[in-house]
Amino acid sequence: MYKKILLPIDGSEPALKASKHAMWIAGQSNAEIITLHVIDMSTFSGLPIKETKKRVKKMLIKEGKKSFDEVVDLSIRCKQKYNKEIKMTFVTKEGHPADEILKTIEEEGVDLVVMGTAGKTGINRFLLGSVAQNVVRSGSCPVLVVR
Repeated sequence: MYKKILLPIDGSEPALKASKHAMWIAGQSNAEIITLHVIDMSTFSGLPIKETKKRVKKMLIKEGKKSFDEVVDLSIRCKQKYNKEIKMTFVTKEGHPADEILKTIEEEGVDLVVMGTAGKTGINRFLLGSVAQNVVRSGSCPVLVVR
């Protein structure tokens, strides 16, 4: 049923849980998983020193690599458990997470997005919205949001 599954990751527990769902679905449908990590520097745009921004970006890239490694470890465990290898691609982009996820859906011809939610509530959700909510509302394919 699915050929390409987009798995946005951010190192959070909900993203890791979503990874497990994506692996299972990919295993059942022989789909490829595109694992996406988005570096969002907008929060740090007010930092006064260019060198500080570089360090923060380097730290975020390192975090993304750690998240990718967790997904690879999970895929190895899935291969051992289900005796099925899942084709995976790893992509890093810079920008606003929801925007980059939506662009990737279109660029890659994604059939399904499987993503975690940080469960924002109250005033933060009202002011900022959630990435998952934006993708569900604006995405051109089905979105599975895992708590």
